[in-house]
Amino acid sequence: MLQALYETDTVHHEPVTVIDNRLMDEPVDEETERFARRLFSHVIDHKDMLDAIIRQYAPEWPLEQVSIVDRNILRIALCELRVTQDAPVKVVINEAVEPKAFGSDSSPRFVNGVLGSAIDTGGSRRPVRAPKGQPR
Repeated sequence: MLQALYETDTVHHEPVTVIDNRLMDEPVDEETERFARRLFSHVIDHKDMLDAIIRQYAPEWPLEQVSIVDRNILRIALCELRVTQDAPVKVVINEAVEPKAFGSDSSPRFVNGVLGSAIDTGGSRRPVRAPKGQPR
């Protein structure tokens, strides 16, 4: 899914076509495909809100200067935390800092810092708040 979001960001192909092609190139079981399509769709549909959250918790990093990989890892994680709420917070954060091979040496620390800042210390299931003026 990260590759599909990367392609959507860089060459602006139609998202449905991108995820269809990615899943054709790398087939997965039916349950994984449903999960990937659902999460991909949520990230695309909520991109503006997710980007606003990233801007809020990384104000010193203009979104355009955040690497495409890091930006999409954050979008996926924030979507799981804010929109789908399917996975425990710790699992989402661990999965977000895991793809070290795709980002820079500082990517895991940056991603962890943004997500850590976006999470309530109380560990609520709705850990991320949309910034003022953004849809929920």
